[in-house]
Amino acid sequence: MVVWASTPEDDPDGQRTGPFLIPADAAGISVVDTWDHLGMRASASHDVLFDETPIPRDHAAGLLPAGTFDNGLRSAHVLGWMIVLVLSVYDGVAQAARDWLVGYLNERTPTNLGAPLASLPRFQAAVGEIEALLHANERLLGSLADDLDAGDEAAERAGRSTGLAKVVVARNVITVTEQAVALIGNAGLTRHNPLQRHLRDALCSRIHSPQDDTILTNAGRAALERGG
Repeated sequence: MVVWASTPEDDPDGQRTGPFLIPADAAGISVVDTWDHLGMRASASHDVLFDETPIPRDHAAGLLPAGTFDNGLRSAHVLGWMIVLVLSVYDGVAQAARDWLVGYLNERTPTNLGAPLASLPRFQAAVGEIEALLHANERLLGSLADDLDAGDEAAERAGRSTGLAKVVVARNVITVTEQAVALIGNAGLTRHNPLQRHLRDALCSRIHSPQDDTILTNAGRAALERGG
């Protein structure tokens, strides 16, 4: 697992902070079963406690002087990758909702229609809108990943713009899952239907840090400071 921590205050190189790689079977680790969330239940994001857990110095990755985090390319790069990877998970939720919906519309054949629901223009247009949102997510996430992978200035720019990407991708994910549920009606909210699980999971993207209000306030302030 990866844990953000600090070296001791008497570190010969000065106290530093950053990610440390800790084996899951290291001594002194315990898991407290606290995860009882609306969605993303499969993540099992329980509390992890460390009691005198030894961490060798060579398990540290990318340490910075204590008190500095978002202070250059490294932190922007790391934060950028974190957001892209998290968004990819949520985008996968939306894709799963789309896949289930497409299967349902192709299989569901009302007696009075004599053909699958997929044959109706109304459903075709609705699925087309979902495809457009997912396409936008795919292109945006792919472009950001390419830039982050390229390193240097491209990675720095991408890392500093992934917050805005989170707002766009997360909103698209929520819209896709909401539309999928709306298209099939009440049946989409029954407990046995995977759509209700996809919707609950998608809604968690709103509160996954960094949250929209922080991202948008910072982006708006920066735009206003740059002027017209």
